Amino acid sequence: MPKKQKEEKEIADALEELNRDKAHPDSFWKAAGLFILEVSKVIIISLAIIIPIRYYLIQPFYVKGASMEPTFHDYEYLIINEISYRFSPPQRGDIVVLKDPRNASQFLIKRLIGLPNETVIISNGKIEIKSNQYPNGVELDESSYLDSTIYTQGHENIDLSSNEFYVLGDNRNSSLDSRIIGPIKKSNIVGKAWIRAWPFKKFKYFEIPKYGLNNVE
Repeated sequence: MPKKQKEEKEIADALEELNRDKAHPDSFWKAAGLFILEVSKVIIISLAIIIPIRYYLIQPFYVKGASMEPTFHDYEYLIINEISYRFSPPQRGDIVVLKDPRNASQFLIKRLIGLPNETVIISNGKIEIKSNQYPNGVELDESSYLDSTIYTQGHENIDLSSNEFYVLGDNRNSSLDSRIIGPIKKSNIVGKAWIRAWPFKKFKYFEIPKYGLNNVE
């Protein structure tokens, strides 16, 4: 077929298709409806995945205040692991987000220091733990996250029940923690700090610090 005839046929086919669409305007709305349906499916499926993750597995948390400096600073963005404590108990050294026992609408971020059924003793700037495992008491080595110049203020000698935890801020001179609000019940703990996602240059996955207690008799 000559080139000219081929071009004329393509133009004629295009015009015929255009006239066919004009004769059936409902085809546009049908296509639009199918598009909207597919988008709706994507949104519903996405929400079905995101909502359980957001409310039952992990959630974002913005640091506000100086109580955990220098570990965390204002407006750092953390990802909180909410599910791990469903399968294993909180561990000493975990950084946790918890509901303020005085006002459940407010949240605090602290470090777990004392565990259930332990006795926490604060004296002369040091922290000592007594328990069935350490009947003679053992001083906590917090050098992995506290500067040697940090002094833990206060005098405390408190026995924790089977459902209580003792929490402290890393900034011991500027922290509202168990020295003031008392022990925290497990039901107040929302989850533990898992990842620092922002700022990107400080991205970090958090592990439990080593206290060296396993070597203490």
